[in-house]
Amino acid sequence: MPATISSAFDSGNIRVIRQDGPAAFTLGIARDAGGEFFQWFHFRLSGARGAEAVLRITGLNRSAYPLGWPGYAARVSEDRVAWRAADTRFDPEEEEGTLTIRVIPASDHLWVAYFAPYPLERQHDLVSRMALAPGFRAQVLGTSVEGRPIDCLEVGEGPRQVWIYARQHPGETMAAWWMEGALDALADPVFAPGERLRAAARLHLVPNMNPDGAFRGYLRTNAAGANLNREWAEPTATRSPEVLAVRNAMDATGVDFALDVHGDEALPHVFIAGFEGVPGVTGAQLDGLERFKTLLLAHSPDFQTRVGYPPSAPGKANLAMSTNQLAARFGCVAATLEMPFKDCADRPTPATQWSPERSKALARACLAALADLFVTP
Repeated sequence: MPATISSAFDSGNIRVIRQDGPAAFTLGIARDAGGEFFQWFHFRLSGARGAEAVLRITGLNRSAYPLGWPGYAARVSEDRVAWRAADTRFDPEEEEGTLTIRVIPASDHLWVAYFAPYPLERQHDLVSRMALAPGFRAQVLGTSVEGRPIDCLEVGEGPRQVWIYARQHPGETMAAWWMEGALDALADPVFAPGERLRAAARLHLVPNMNPDGAFRGYLRTNAAGANLNREWAEPTATRSPEVLAVRNAMDATGVDFALDVHGDEALPHVFIAGFEGVPGVTGAQLDGLERFKTLLLAHSPDFQTRVGYPPSAPGKANLAMSTNQLAARFGCVAATLEMPFKDCADRPTPATQWSPERSKALARACLAALADLFVTP
């Protein structure tokens, strides 16, 4: 009996163009709402145990980030717990850019994804678990276009207001794994930086800014086709209610430090993008950003400052992006944290490449750096 492919589940995305053999398929990726972006894929291959499966995803020269494919390896798992890198090759000349994945499944079901998925059910479990943790409060800041809750976990009794939020771009699932690591660390009674942070600040953590896009298997947009990280200047209740809800909550508390957690398709590094081009930016803000990066270098072997995005020219920063908007709006230190989809070139681990485990470890390092930032002059 020939193998089959399905993506009719939470965060699933693939189109079967044709079946080329018992375990060979030519595939395409469905576009996000709005028709502009596509890159995320997640599907299940069934009925190919012990056979070499050849999975060809075509048309990728038109994807959101074509430079994300060279040097990239797809992630596969039989149990949806342990994810490994598959034998993957990209040929830009074959069928308008083709990613060929070769793998021999050890089970009747093999899950294949752009990065280890983070299902909404796992997010609900995380939010429920944190709501029961000592010192935590759970609230709903608003709802998405399709009515899903925008959950926020709060903890800490200090005077500073810290906002950390993830998955504005839903396909960047390493950000969800990072948030799980951060929340677990803040609830860990033996994690000393967490204890210091809770004493210094009130932390507001939004695990998923874009639950509709996450469920639909999108890379960058919500159900209305909005790229949420271009909506922060003028969010609306119809196009970007997710941003509107979170920004309104920030207006109510104020913001002293903000961290927006992402993944980058092309650059094989962990890095931070700042707000250098914001009109009216102060030296104190820029010094705070540089201190945070220096402290993170000391806590994380994966973080580096040599490679990243070029800063905006003075006064030319895009205020529709959250880090720039918050730095301008509140006069705070704000940062965008980027993790790779590819292997981390600074500390390669070819068997798994960048992983959920390394995302969670980076979260602990970020919290330790933030704790140091608040206690050192």
